[in-house]
Amino acid sequence: MAVERAGAVAVGDELPPLRIPVTRTLIVAGAIASRDYQDVHHDPELARAKGSPDIFMNILTTNGLVGRYVTDHFGPLARLRSLAIRLGAPNRPGDTMTLTGTVVAVDGRTARVRVVGANALGRHVTGTVTVSLPEEERR
Repeated sequence: MAVERAGAVAVGDELPPLRIPVTRTLIVAGAIASRDYQDVHHDPELARAKGSPDIFMNILTTNGLVGRYVTDHFGPLARLRSLAIRLGAPNRPGDTMTLTGTVVAVDGRTARVRVVGANALGRHVTGTVTVSLPEEERR
């Protein structure tokens, strides 16, 4: 049975929004770091030839940003247990993605967070992150 609270974390808690400028460098660096060499993530001309107005962020970069958002909120001792996302509107250079999150379940030292990342076109990412929470500090 899930509980409604674990220490200072409760169902319904909202994480503060995180605004991420979507730069060309972020898109290309994320693709390179994740070894995703698809031309639509680094070559504007080839991206246009394939029907996109510009390059766009790959799913692995988005995945990493969502994970960072949750662990930054809960602290360096929090551990990701699962992360499931679905992409929607593309993140393109010059846009800003704003991540928001809400705690939807707490069970012991584990919390499940619903995350949404939106940009000017709409929802870029929706998903759920399960995180193990650190033990509270002892005084």
